[in-house]
Amino acid sequence: MSTQTITQVTESIPAVLSLRTGTENNGQEAKQSSQDEPYRYAHLLPVFPRDEHYPPLTPFDHVDPGARALGHANPRAFLDNATSVIELTPHLGTEVHGVNLAALDSDGRDELALFIAQRGLAVFRNQQDFIDSGPDFYLEWGRHFGRLHIHPTSGHPDGYPELHLVYRDANTTFNFEVNDSLTPTVWHSDVSYELQPPGLTTFFLLAQPSSGGDTLFTSQVSALKRLSPQFVAFLKTLKAVHSGVEQADFSRSGRRGGAIRRDPVEYIHPVVRRHPVTGEEALFVNRQFTKRIVGLKREESDDLEVPLRLH
Repeated sequence: MSTQTITQVTESIPAVLSLRTGTENNGQEAKQSSQDEPYRYAHLLPVFPRDEHYPPLTPFDHVDPGARALGHANPRAFLDNATSVIELTPHLGTEVHGVNLAALDSDGRDELALFIAQRGLAVFRNQQDFIDSGPDFYLEWGRHFGRLHIHPTSGHPDGYPELHLVYRDANTTFNFEVNDSLTPTVWHSDVSYELQPPGLTTFFLLAQPSSGGDTLFTSQVSALKRLSPQFVAFLKTLKAVHSGVEQADFSRSGRRGGAIRRDPVEYIHPVVRRHPVTGEEALFVNRQFTKRIVGLKREESDDLEVPLRLH
């Protein structure tokens, strides 16, 4: 059995869109991984060209498409044909049935961006039309929301470096894992070490085993709201270093295909960030990429940072 997901990352301020398809919509998908049938998504399997290199990312101006939706007569019009809209938790996540994302026009995509900014995570069921539209459509879709991000080390489908693949089969994994830990689960905000980290991720599932491989999401907006006002006021004075060096070294060692498409970078970000559309503030630290608090001694940084990072 195998698991394969595609992540498409659009750069700006963090939020997440989760699009799940495959076996949970069609029980026949799992059978396609058997040895006597061709794998339906073989054209999207990961490659790791070691001669693929890109220059450093350059700053760019970004306008969140959700801001345009604020001017619409009905910013939730894209949900008009939904058969159900269910809040998964009070503070994070909504599950939607009956909306075909592949059919959304420009206004609908703007409204979707606003919805994601407000709810943090949305799960859209039964999106086979989206999956079947193929990688050129995935790129067109992503560019509506901003500049696409090319991951510096992950696998991608041949010819489509903008698509980030999470892949594992019975014998192989190319995921970023810490081998000396009890669990490979590592909380993170996508490539937070970039100067302009991702603003929206379209995350969809191609194939999965019958159990396991769960993906968890958490709200850093909600986490910040649970802290005392005095502590939040202190956190707002701080900045933290986010680093891609460890991830690059992991790949350079050959354990992730050996691809290094761009030299690793480190950037400093505020510990508390504000969303440009909703105005909501969120903690911006994570276990995988946040390395230290600027201006504090190591022990002070560790004592403060460890409770803030999710374990």
